[in-house]
Amino acid sequence: MKFEEWEPLYEEILAYFAFEREGDEEAARILADLLPRDDLPALRALIEGKTVTVCGNAPCLPDEIETIEGTVLAADAAAEVLFGRGVRPDAVFTDLDGATDVLLDMNEAGTVVVVHAHGDNIPLVRHWTPRFAGPVVGTTQAAPFGRIHNFGGFSDGDRAAFAAHDLGATVVHLVGFDLDDPDVDPVKRGKLAWARRLLALLGHDL
Repeated sequence: MKFEEWEPLYEEILAYFAFEREGDEEAARILADLLPRDDLPALRALIEGKTVTVCGNAPCLPDEIETIEGTVLAADAAAEVLFGRGVRPDAVFTDLDGATDVLLDMNEAGTVVVVHAHGDNIPLVRHWTPRFAGPVVGTTQAAPFGRIHNFGGFSDGDRAAFAAHDLGATVVHLVGFDLDDPDVDPVKRGKLAWARRLLALLGHDL
């Protein structure tokens, strides 16, 4: 999705959650300074012309692992659920709030870590980004620049789906998504509502 198409949605999200654009922009600049390189070509090679499965971190994920096919994109902590069951994701989309040393191990083994910077995770960006020895890509929800990309999407799962579509996947499957989960706080409930709306734009009606 081009930023010109994404920006009106982004402005709605900022207003809905009372987020500040300036914080997102500052976080993106910090991430850009910390990234050792831009491994977008490696991420594109995993996705372009391929069948892709995007894995969310809903409680249903373990029961749906057998349905995974093609390139595996994991949303944040879903990566550890998969890894613990013998599936190393090809890429992990994360704002780092679920990051552990296991993510470092997966990255060193070749998993692309797509690090997302926003106004609330600057300390995490500073802590984790320099520690990734393997392939990394940087993203923002504000305007992209230089080595910082914006494929569209807001939360980790829907950003992975937007990237899959934007980078040329032929088929995109979603597993591990439960947008009606009642056991979430009000902020998370709002994020799930936005995920439903955004994924619908891609043709995923959940």
